[in-house]
Amino acid sequence: MTPPTGASYAAAGVDIEAGDRAVELMKEWVRKTQRPEVLGGLGGFAGLFDASALKRYERPLLASATDGVGTKVDIARQMGVYDTIGHDLVAMVMDDIVVCGAEPLFMTDYICVGKVHPERVAAVVKGIAEGCVLAGCALVGGETAEHPGLLGPDDFDVAGAGTGVVEADRLLGADRIRAGDVVIAMASSGLHSNGYSLVRHVLFDRAGMRLEQRVEEFGRTLGEELLEPTRIYSLDCLALTRTAEVHAFSHITGGGLAANLARVIPDGLHAAVDRSTWTPGAVFDLVGTAGRVERLELEKTLNMGVGMMAVVPAESVDVALTTLADRGVDAWVAGEITERGEHTTGATLTGDYAA
Repeated sequence: MTPPTGASYAAAGVDIEAGDRAVELMKEWVRKTQRPEVLGGLGGFAGLFDASALKRYERPLLASATDGVGTKVDIARQMGVYDTIGHDLVAMVMDDIVVCGAEPLFMTDYICVGKVHPERVAAVVKGIAEGCVLAGCALVGGETAEHPGLLGPDDFDVAGAGTGVVEADRLLGADRIRAGDVVIAMASSGLHSNGYSLVRHVLFDRAGMRLEQRVEEFGRTLGEELLEPTRIYSLDCLALTRTAEVHAFSHITGGGLAANLARVIPDGLHAAVDRSTWTPGAVFDLVGTAGRVERLELEKTLNMGVGMMAVVPAESVDVALTTLADRGVDAWVAGEITERGEHTTGATLTGDYAA
């Protein structure tokens, strides 16, 4: 009788050799993100960052954030496009960090797959590396985990964590905001990476649309529109702090514009944002129309065309708008900070969107 074959990691569905090949393929892209403070190379147990670079700060505060990209990864999987989702990941992490005025320093990623396809994993890391370059931070390490039996062979998810630094006396936030300040909106690149559970339910389950379907309002396919990478504002926001007085930023993510802006509005003050100052992109109208989604539901789920907001004193508005325009960021005055009335909340939207 032939003895039974012994169990192995490979037989259980984990391919170590494929993982090693994925690491080799991604090294080139990780190298492109290096900052002078980064020590060592990819493959160590931990990423190293020379903290002596922080000696130039009087009182350095480290800012950290972690996030993922949600169910947008399923669009990437269905489209077979893996090199853009990393931009979304970097944006979701580093644009949270820059809100307090912090300079992004470094990031790590976590990629979980049902089966390691080295070229796919490398493509995801390529997108993360490109995003890190746009954010000005280094990708110092990460982890690729293979979970056979838990995830299907083509399923994957990504998450990341980042660290930044800000001088204590330059920390931005609610305590700087005053009545009379102005709210500046910065245009989003589209849906960004929030609300895709609603978007997928509306467009696919209810409206029966297909990813390969061309949508004239977009000038491209539905799938291409849904995979548009999240805009990375980190360096734009830092440039703004160097040229203008900035009191606060608000990253418009899950929860929508009003809820995220309210997070940086102090007690006693109120941010009134005028919808008539901009027109949301066609994708927001499509989601609302196809799913008969009420405006309030859309606004508390999606960014509605605004990805980042800055609160600045009135005398800084002109230079702020000029700085953003010079950097190719579409921005406009969207509202103001007033004393909070008896029945007002931290932030509200008023008026109707421009046609």
